[in-house]
Order: sequence, then C-alpha cells, then structure tokens
Amino acid sequence: MVHIFNHNYNGELYNFLWDVESGSLHNVDDAAFLCAKKRYSRTFDTEEEAKFKAIDKELVKQINNEFDLLEKEGSLNAPPQITEFHKDADEVKALCLNVCHDCNMRCSYCFADGGSYHTAERAYMSKEVARKAVDFLIENSGKRKNLEIDFFGGEPLLNLSVIKDTVEYAKQQAKQNGKFFNFTTTTNCVLLDDQTIDYLNKEMCNVVLSLDGREETHNKVRRCLDKNMGYKQILENAKKMKKTRGDKSYYVRGTFTALNLDFSKDILKLNDEGFDQISVEPVVTNIPSLEIKDENIEQIKKEYQTFANEYLNRRQTDKWFNFFHFMNDLETGPCVNKRMTGCGAGTEYLSVSPNGDIFPCHQFVGISEFKIGNVFESIDRQDVRQRFSGVSVLSKPECKECFAKYYCGGGCMANSYKYGKGLDSIYEKGCELTRKRFELSLAINGIEKIMEQKGNG
Repeated sequence: MVHIFNHNYNGELYNFLWDVESGSLHNVDDAAFLCAKKRYSRTFDTEEEAKFKAIDKELVKQINNEFDLLEKEGSLNAPPQITEFHKDADEVKALCLNVCHDCNMRCSYCFADGGSYHTAERAYMSKEVARKAVDFLIENSGKRKNLEIDFFGGEPLLNLSVIKDTVEYAKQQAKQNGKFFNFTTTTNCVLLDDQTIDYLNKEMCNVVLSLDGREETHNKVRRCLDKNMGYKQILENAKKMKKTRGDKSYYVRGTFTALNLDFSKDILKLNDEGFDQISVEPVVTNIPSLEIKDENIEQIKKEYQTFANEYLNRRQTDKWFNFFHFMNDLETGPCVNKRMTGCGAGTEYLSVSPNGDIFPCHQFVGISEFKIGNVFESIDRQDVRQRFSGVSVLSKPECKECFAKYYCGGGCMANSYKYGKGLDSIYEKGCELTRKRFELSLAINGIEKIMEQKGNG
C-alpha cells in the first residue's frame, strides 16, 4: 500500500510517497508524484489525468522503471510483512497504580469523574495494597528485567506518602529479584512545592504535567478546589518542575475541546512559556458542550495543518520543541507489539485500583466486565487478558487500508469500547485526526531531512 500526499511549506510544495508496509518515505518531484498517483492511487481525477498526459512519455517510462526497482528492493508497494499476530498475555512489564480516586481539581472533561471513577467513595490506596502490587508485578514479569510503575489518580500527589513508600519498597525488591524499576507520575501541578519537586526529580524517570495552554482555555474546563490556586500559580509550578528536571524526561499534557478549536494557540503558548516537550490531545467525551463533533473535524485538520508549519519554523529557532504526535522514528519505527496494538493494555500493561482490583488499563478501572483479578489473589480472569491479546490492526477490518495503522496500532481500546462498537472496532473521529497528524508528521520528518541536506550541501 502506498500513501501519496504533499505538503505546502513556506510556498514550496513537497511531494511524498509513504510505503506502509516497509515504512519507507520517498520525496519525489511533480512528474513522479503524478506517475505514482496514476500507478497506485484509486483517486486519480480528471485534472491530474490531463497533467499526467502532458508529461513526456519517455520520462514516464523512466519513472516507472525506477518504481519497478523500488518495488523489487521492497521499499515501495511492499507486501504485508506480518499476516498473523497474537500478543503474549503471560508477562506483565508495567503497572499503573491508581493511588487515589480523588482529585483537588474538577476538570469538566475528566473521564474519571473528578478522579472518583464514578463512585461515591473517594478511595486512597494503602501501603499494603501498593506493596502487594509491586510483588504482583515482579511475580508476573517472567524474564523481563526492566519494569515500570506509573502513579496515577485522580491526583496521585494527594497520596504522596504511599508513592514514597512504594518506590522504596520496589527498589528493595528489585535488588532481591534481579529487576529494575522505572517510576513515572502524572500531576495537575497544584501540589508541586519545592520539596515535592525535588523528590519527583530524584525518583521519577518521567513526569507528566497537566496544563491546557492559555489561561482562558484552562479556566473554562479546569477548576481548582483551592480558590487560592489559580492558573498563574499552576503554570509557575509546572515551569519550576521543568526548569529543575535536568536531563530527565517530562512533558506537558493538555486537552483541547470544542471550546478551543484554535488549539494551536494553546500549544504555542506552552512553548512560549519555555516548555519544549508538549502533547495536546483532542478530548474524548460525549459531553455536548465539549465533545468533538463530526462537523468539527475539517476545522481541526486545518488547525493541525497551520500548526505544523509554525512547528517547522520554531524548530529552526531557540524555540525548538517536540510535539508528541509529530514524534515518529522512521529509521527504526515502533517494535512489533507497538505496530500491531499500540499499547499493551490488558496484556503487558495493567492497572490497579485503590482496593487492589486489577483492570486492563486506567480507563477500564471500575468496569466489572473487565476486572481481571486482585493483587492479593492474583489473576482469575485470564480470559479477559486473552480477549485483549487478540486485538490488533489485523483484527480490525477498518484498519486494513489505513496508511497510519502501524504507527497507531489500532487506537485506544478504551475509546473503541466506550465510543465505538467494542474492543475490535475503532473510534472513528479519533482515526480521522490520527491520520491527519501522522501524515503531517511524515511531511515534517521529510522536510526537515531535505532542509538538513540543503544546509550540508
């Protein structure tokens, strides 16, 4: 399968051919672009036909000969390399610990209903449960040496004492069992005082900072229970966290809704404030005032297009930054598991609720159909894990002809379950935006390499 597209940057049109199966990106001239469309595209229109006929026939022959060579070497129109896939559901490498089902913010789009996960009780994980979760991960990790624990909520820093105890316990157990732990956490930045920042910098290999961009955007949807803690203080807390991280990973994670379809301004605001690792995601909700509707999709695509060009501009200045959805490694690409399933929910990645119940991921927490077991009793629903292990881009008919499938992995299974037709389906609006972002990421990758070559030349 060959995806054929172009991108206009600073008045120059760049033409690309993306070979889905080999992961090869080709930059071609206008004549080769038309020849490729004629050869591979199902949407070769009347205007393109006229332009194609105007190309010298000898040149068309030469171009097609080159395409023949590229096909022979396997970098164009390559056949599928993987025709069967079933993910291993025996070993676990990562746990998301929901250390509290409580939050000091009430964000209107929160999938977890203000951190409560739709329960009356705002539960906190005990040290006993957290330690047992560590034991469970080690016992179920098989031969894996590198393990991960992600502290999540609600707002996990509300239960910082349990986080600290868990980290120390996990490091002790790692030494005894020949393992190594990486720790990560997500925070809304409200509780980031100097002492907490120092601790997170010492122990967390990655910290995700939730912040939605401009003040007016943030204040529309993110309400803090502490009336004294406004946007400016939260922003300053996040900036202090970033400034003191050194070479350790972090990123700012925002959400855009129907209230800010000009979300590129929020991304650029975060960059203007000094952040160089940024992710701003489209909301996934059915709240009428916030949800992304079908009629918003084309506007959002145009916004991504505009943003991509400013992104390219800034990456040539001292405002260089990474945008999560444009970070695709075309040299090595994702591993097989990532290409086929996107994430390891239900198999190598599991989530633990405050009482120790185990679920496929944090978005399935509390849904009884997907309860896998409990850390005190281990796994008693292996059939649920097997169900997840069978979900891949090969099991979803909608993924078959999608050029982004190996960098998407079929999308979020929780979104497919909640807003699609089940685990083996897709979340259609998410797919639309994923394809646009991926195409732009390919163009950015190609244009940056062309610019680099011109600079070296």
